Amino acid sequence: MMQNSRFVSSLTKNTYAMVLAGGRGSRLHQLTDWRAKPAVPFGGKFRIIDFVMSNCVNSGIRRIGVATQYKSHSLIQHIQRGWSFLNGQFGEFVDVLPAQQRIEEAWYKGTADAVYQNIDIFRDSNPEYVLILAGDHVYKMDYGKLLAFHAQNKADMTVACIEVPLEDARAFGVMGVDGESRVVDFNEKPNQPAPMPDKPDHALCSMGVYVFNTSFLCDQLIRDAGDAASSHDFGKDLIPHLVNNGYRVYAQSFTDSCVVGKDGHQPYWRDVGTIDSYWEANMELTKVIPDLNMYDREWPIWTYQEQLPPAKFVFDDDTRRGMAVDSLVSGGCIVSGATVRRSLLFSNVRVSSRSVVEDSVLLPNVQIGRNVVLRRVVVDKNCVIPDGMIIGADHEQDAQRFFVTDRGVTLVTPEMLGQVVHHMR
Repeated sequence: MMQNSRFVSSLTKNTYAMVLAGGRGSRLHQLTDWRAKPAVPFGGKFRIIDFVMSNCVNSGIRRIGVATQYKSHSLIQHIQRGWSFLNGQFGEFVDVLPAQQRIEEAWYKGTADAVYQNIDIFRDSNPEYVLILAGDHVYKMDYGKLLAFHAQNKADMTVACIEVPLEDARAFGVMGVDGESRVVDFNEKPNQPAPMPDKPDHALCSMGVYVFNTSFLCDQLIRDAGDAASSHDFGKDLIPHLVNNGYRVYAQSFTDSCVVGKDGHQPYWRDVGTIDSYWEANMELTKVIPDLNMYDREWPIWTYQEQLPPAKFVFDDDTRRGMAVDSLVSGGCIVSGATVRRSLLFSNVRVSSRSVVEDSVLLPNVQIGRNVVLRRVVVDKNCVIPDGMIIGADHEQDAQRFFVTDRGVTLVTPEMLGQVVHHMR
């Protein structure tokens, strides 16, 4: 799908995007102790939320609300610093919408309730469409094509969908569609997902990306808010109600709106919701030709960037040589007589002499001492790894100090190292 066919049109200009970014992401364990999942760093210099925000801007949707809740300070700070370039004089803006008990004395109780509690905010913008987005997935998508599909079908609601292996589909909303892509069945996180008729080993699953006609959405949010039996969630309550009551709910395949570029990359979507999937998605970026193209200037990923000096590699002796191979190294990093292989170094990482870092993800401001060995490790922001420490060689020993996944990826945080840091991540 070529980027130059994007649908920047009256459809996208008349759309308000609501990004749901309040979740913790508990399966990321201590990585989200002090930040919401959408604020977790990803890809060497970005945060997870940057991908959905970039999709909005690149699609021509520049009226955006971001609903926050769980430990949102670093997320709000990042949005204020990195997304303030939208110009309010031209009707472009990002509204940061923390849970503030606007309608009743309660925090956000579910995804639909998060939108309902901000109903007056997006109504004030008078959009024709409202786009509901999860703020914790990594993908590139032209929302204009989704909106065009929605308008063409005269839909009340449209759901973007992907095909998921049957064994993984229990974590998704699983749907059935007819020959015209109209949703005829929807079950949120079923124990036994229904397979696709033509692909018995896959299920058709919701991406958590929805388009609504604004007036219809408001009516349904008000109805759902008054339902005492509802958990006020799109997947559990609102979508099943619409499908079961004959409303025009359609599904568009991600392959029809994804951005893959001129180089033939496959459609890319990742839910980096576990330490293993987070590590693996970052490791994919070190490949010669990764599935996620971050070098695409026609569909760029925007973010906040500090003004930092270039990465630096020093010493070229036989006993210590500063080098990085098959790795991503961000600004402000210094690799001093150390070896880095198949790894991601975020901003301001320092790796000292005779240390070896392999297959690892080092978040910003990490300091690695001398003679350190790291293998298959995720090191959280602001960690200081002391001289001589070896992590990733002995999982049983590592598990006594750190968090080790079933697949042998080790997570290290300052608290695990007994280090005190300011928790503004």
